Amino acid sequence: MEKLRFKTWELALCIGLTVMLITSAASAYADPGLAEKMIRLHVVGASNTEEDQALKLAVRDQTLSALAAPLSNAADVSQANRIVAENIPTLEEHLARYLKEQGIEQPIKVELRREPFPTREYATFALPAGPYTALRVTLDGGAGENWWCVVFPPLCAAAVMERLPDEGSQPAGLTEGDVRLITQDGEQYEVRFKLAEWLGSVRNWFVRR
Repeated sequence: MEKLRFKTWELALCIGLTVMLITSAASAYADPGLAEKMIRLHVVGASNTEEDQALKLAVRDQTLSALAAPLSNAADVSQANRIVAENIPTLEEHLARYLKEQGIEQPIKVELRREPFPTREYATFALPAGPYTALRVTLDGGAGENWWCVVFPPLCAAAVMERLPDEGSQPAGLTEGDVRLITQDGEQYEVRFKLAEWLGSVRNWFVRR
């Protein structure tokens, strides 16, 4: 009896369809739309020297401070995206001026782009891996370590950057379910987070290709 053999392209197609089916089924449960409700902040230092890493954090604080007022009335990510995009030239000028005032000569680049992010855990919440829209601030070519958080909603708008806002309301643009997901409030939400994390890793793989 002749054995059933698959051509390479047929095998690849079968694997691709299987992954798509699994991903689609998991997506309905994991609510990966969370990433579409946020604008991440990605600051990259010039190098890993102590001075450049300290400067990276100072630039982070300057960036969040400069965008706090413009973003204060943004009700959703669509408005926030527009506000951030409109403010990029002003922000870049502000940061360049800040560097000059500090006596530092480093080029700086500010851009809004789609980027893959790993899972990131903070003191009281975590964000699953996946492609996010990000405000990327790169110092002098960006050969140093990264700093990640969220510019909208303002989850990381204080110097510590490690907790959710203390107001009694939910962060702008997020539902109660979104907040429970990132705080992994309950066993069901822990499972959903793991699924979102897995899906995000898969999507990151495709983004990097």
